[in-house]
Amino acid sequence: MKKVAIQGFKGCFHEEAARRFYNEREGQYPQIVECATFGGLYEAMEKGEADAAVMAVENTSSGGLVQNLELLRKNGKKVKGEVFLHIHQNLMAMPGQKIEDIREVRTHFMAINQTRKFFETNAPWINLVESEDTAKSATDIASAGLMGVGAVASKLSAEQNGLEILAAEIETYNVNYTRFLIMDDSIEIDKEKVNKASLCFTLPHAPGALAHILTILSFYEMNLTRIQSLPIPGQQWQYFFYADIRFDDYERYQQALTAIKPLMKDLNILGEYVAAV
Repeated sequence: MKKVAIQGFKGCFHEEAARRFYNEREGQYPQIVECATFGGLYEAMEKGEADAAVMAVENTSSGGLVQNLELLRKNGKKVKGEVFLHIHQNLMAMPGQKIEDIREVRTHFMAINQTRKFFETNAPWINLVESEDTAKSATDIASAGLMGVGAVASKLSAEQNGLEILAAEIETYNVNYTRFLIMDDSIEIDKEKVNKASLCFTLPHAPGALAHILTILSFYEMNLTRIQSLPIPGQQWQYFFYADIRFDDYERYQQALTAIKPLMKDLNILGEYVAAV
């Protein structure tokens, strides 16, 4: 059974993403390796404690996790796949209670942001308390048998901890997806199926430098699905550009790279993979 590192605790959305990817690919759920930080994912792989890792990079409601882009660039592990997970937040508590019995809810600050409207409208008496992780909040409540205290977490967390869901799918925006990347050296990429790439590049500090790159990508029919700039430490007004591109023809993609490389100071291909549906 493959050992997959996640940031967070069992039952969290990272585990859901890992279970989906590997169940569809290998027909079984992986063994989860819990890590306290995103940097810990790479440490677990380097130490042989994990065979692969799953890492969130962006959410449709709260935006990108820019620090994770830096981890991708610095650690050298290639992206071998991605997962788009529909994030559903659920209010859960020890069995036998109603929402009226709950006085405090513990969850991660992002989950609070994603569900605040539900509580303001339906349960304004509940005190929302920030915690380090959605799944850990559920586990702590179940382990201590706390009554009157709820958690906001995934359905998987409720199932694993024997908690009862008092209100399902309470997120403010139903269109709430998180994108996770898969780092797994054992996955061999079929060039005939590859249709997405993640790149990091730097450009000379010259007028129109980025515009020239984008024009060439457009000419070769590359679909730029995301671009993010981050400052290069110690270099005034210089930036790393992180870009994701979709394409239908791998050869055409290679031609596009050949055309843009001479206009760049540096190009790092973070991964070539099959795009998530």
